Amino acid sequence: MSTHQPRTGLTHDPRFLAGAAGGLVSALAALWAFHGLPLGAILFWLAPLPLCLAGLGFGLPSFLIAVVVAGVALLVDSISTLPALIYLGAFGVPAALLLATALRGLAHGGGHLALGLPLALLGLWPAAVLLLTALSLASPEGGLEQSLREAVSAGLVHMGVEEPEGLVTQVIRLQAAAMALWLAVVLAGNAGLAQWLLRRQGLALAPATRWSTARLPRWYPALPVLAALAWLLADPAHALVPLSLCLVLLVPMVLQGLAVLHTRLRPAKARAPLLVLIYVLLLVFSLPGAIVLVALGLVDQFGRRNPPPANT
Repeated sequence: MSTHQPRTGLTHDPRFLAGAAGGLVSALAALWAFHGLPLGAILFWLAPLPLCLAGLGFGLPSFLIAVVVAGVALLVDSISTLPALIYLGAFGVPAALLLATALRGLAHGGGHLALGLPLALLGLWPAAVLLLTALSLASPEGGLEQSLREAVSAGLVHMGVEEPEGLVTQVIRLQAAAMALWLAVVLAGNAGLAQWLLRRQGLALAPATRWSTARLPRWYPALPVLAALAWLLADPAHALVPLSLCLVLLVPMVLQGLAVLHTRLRPAKARAPLLVLIYVLLLVFSLPGAIVLVALGLVDQFGRRNPPPANT
């Protein structure tokens, strides 16, 4: 007489299997880009998707397994630690922080993913990386600003573009903020796509959550204000770091302004054409558009008589 006993052990745990598979697929996408293979640039920005699938479908332990497996795979393939550090700094660590704080909404009985603190982390993590980079490059020869100036000049020369001093200065002032905004869009986009795919298969840990309901913690707007004051008081020769820090910290406030915009336009009949028009205008008039979005988010959070609570 044979008895069928349930299979147990680590290799039969779906959380481990999902994490290991997600980590391998994510590492493969990153390695495809690092080796310069076709479509590598697209696959690199999709590398967080398998991590998000593992975490949002099987929990934080599965996500951490995926990150460890991906990091080990990158170390095994490369002769240096640089690819693994780039991967962890761009995707692994920030995605882990976002997932851990988002899942707090479920752990505390809220029934939904928390959005407030993850939105704040989209500015806090790039700001921390910026400060660490500035400290590591600190030197009497110019530090971070000189390093960025040389890199931007070399890039413009490689593209065959003349490098007037004003253009180089503008690029290095906005470079940190542009990278932070792009990283925020990539992480949020991959997380949203993962949640949508998991819900279609009935595997999502949390019900659908509208990103447009995200609101920053009420203490967050004070951080870019402090950075702006540091920039105004800084020596002009050392003003790049506080300026970049201020712009990086404004990225979540720009995203909150977009969230408010989507929320306000939801009842409109011509919502889709209006949103398309607004996004086109934001691309054409980026700086004024960013200022308007920040103001819209602040008015919605602090100016209303009954402001929406921060989703923390």
